[in-house]
Amino acid sequence: MTIASRRETDGHVGWLEHTLSGISDSIERAVFTEEHARSAGWLQHVDARAKLAMFIALVVAVGFTNSATVLAALYAVLLAAAWASRVPFDFYVRRVWLGIPLFAAIVVIPALFLVPGPRVQLLSIGSFDVALSAPGIAGAILFVARVGVSVSLAVLLVMVTPWAELLRSLRAIHAPQVFVLILSMTYRYIFLFLHATNALFLARKSRLVAQTSSAEQRHWIAGSMGALTGRAFKMSNDVYAAMMARGFTGEMRVYNDRRFAPADAFAVACAFGLAAAVLVAQRYVP
Repeated sequence: MTIASRRETDGHVGWLEHTLSGISDSIERAVFTEEHARSAGWLQHVDARAKLAMFIALVVAVGFTNSATVLAALYAVLLAAAWASRVPFDFYVRRVWLGIPLFAAIVVIPALFLVPGPRVQLLSIGSFDVALSAPGIAGAILFVARVGVSVSLAVLLVMVTPWAELLRSLRAIHAPQVFVLILSMTYRYIFLFLHATNALFLARKSRLVAQTSSAEQRHWIAGSMGALTGRAFKMSNDVYAAMMARGFTGEMRVYNDRRFAPADAFAVACAFGLAAAVLVAQRYVP
């Protein structure tokens, strides 16, 4: 029995297996999100242009809100909308709160100590006192709540809207053509190269019969990065030449015969009403 097989028998998972698992998970999450965007739910039945207007209005309202209580109530409304759209709660909440809001909490840590105002004593070691600023704590909670609700809005929009329709809605509000084109190509090629990387790791794993040294692994990773970079440049040139040969003018075209319905207008009106209610309530609710 080889060293590699003994390690697998003992239940040890090496860096190669971890990498393969991470790539596969990324692809699986992306495919799951796209499939869910085409399922039968409340927000899935709303026109993509209407959804974009709804979420922009709510994000603007969140940015002007100074009440953590109002933000919590709005987040509860978002969870209700996710439930009506058949979005899995665990997947939705985990995808939001394990990412950017956690980073935002790390960013505001200095404010907990540097913002002037009344102090909350934590620890006293001789002549050295560790105390938090009460205004800093309130500001940090508000900042993290704002980021969390804003990211929740963005994630929910992506989860209930197919990517092609979302790009089409961006063009409907006159987003720059180059910006939309870059978004489209980036989204497509991220997953294309994920698949290429997955195949590369799988090919290497299938040829390993023993454990390799750390130096050999670093050498292989560096060579693989160079090979993937060269492949990316070559593919980008080939794809651009193929697109130009077929008459591409720079405008992304999506086949969609759906028209703006009265139900879509009603959904937009409800979202704008909710945004107005948030702006009014934050003046009276702490």
